[in-house]
Amino acid sequence: MDLVRHLRYFIAVAEELHFGNAAIRLGMAQPPLSQRIKRLEEDLGVRLFDRSARQVRLTEAGRLLLGEAREIVARVDRLHELARGGGGAVLRVGVPPDLGVAVIAALIAGFRESHSEIRLAPVEMWTADQVTALAEGAIDVGIVRHPVTAPGLHLGRVLTRRQGVLLAEEDPLAGAGEVHLADLAGRELLMPPREGEPGLHAEVLAECRRHGYVPPQVHEGAGLGLVLAGAAVAFGPREELPGLAWRPLLGSPITGRVSTAWRGGTAEVAAFAEVAVRILKERAGMADEGTDGPAVPVRRVSRRPGVLA
Repeated sequence: MDLVRHLRYFIAVAEELHFGNAAIRLGMAQPPLSQRIKRLEEDLGVRLFDRSARQVRLTEAGRLLLGEAREIVARVDRLHELARGGGGAVLRVGVPPDLGVAVIAALIAGFRESHSEIRLAPVEMWTADQVTALAEGAIDVGIVRHPVTAPGLHLGRVLTRRQGVLLAEEDPLAGAGEVHLADLAGRELLMPPREGEPGLHAEVLAECRRHGYVPPQVHEGAGLGLVLAGAAVAFGPREELPGLAWRPLLGSPITGRVSTAWRGGTAEVAAFAEVAVRILKERAGMADEGTDGPAVPVRRVSRRPGVLA
């Protein structure tokens, strides 16, 4: 068994919590993906997912494996990059799994313009995993969702993005001008995983309750398959997908907030923070909240291959 490849399959399913969405993301059919997850479970001797007709959830063993799997895959990717590039410094960046490939590609290109000698290595992680990875030195800088707090964590400029509601185009609310949160009563809600985005979960659900919307069930995942199927709604920026409708929320009660985050500041981290602000404004439709983070303390960059001091 190719362990690293099977871990990639596991990570995709763990982040989507939906085998069909994970298969689409991986560019493969669903039955082979299910078989490979089963093979991984057999080799490890544990059950990684609780499966039902309506939902897929990580088991306790699956939750414990997820962080380790991401680190293993990230380290293997870095080894391949070093081998292809013949050495050189690497800036390891945590990015949300649902940030979008176009935005990530723009971040890489934007950073390359000013620091062509340093390779940007993005690793898909939710906020809680980025906080851990920053503390352990597994990544150098991240793009995190707010609210987030951690001792010793430095945050860059906070950017905001208006959140509307994403619905199946057959939903009766798809024809409304604006939607009040209370109008969503009875509809299930899709959100990023609670363990990965605990602050976001608490804040959004509290706001929903305050405006009269208590979802009968909260699904966790990064894909929009459940929304397209009409089984749930989600909050997010405008999306242009066949079968999907986006409607603004009355009063804009829910706003997405992100910033860069780091522990050890370098000139490269500072440069990435500047690039991230520009790209997220240009490509992700975000706006400056008007609060600057602390200045990044500049430290010397180690010239050992692949290491940033």
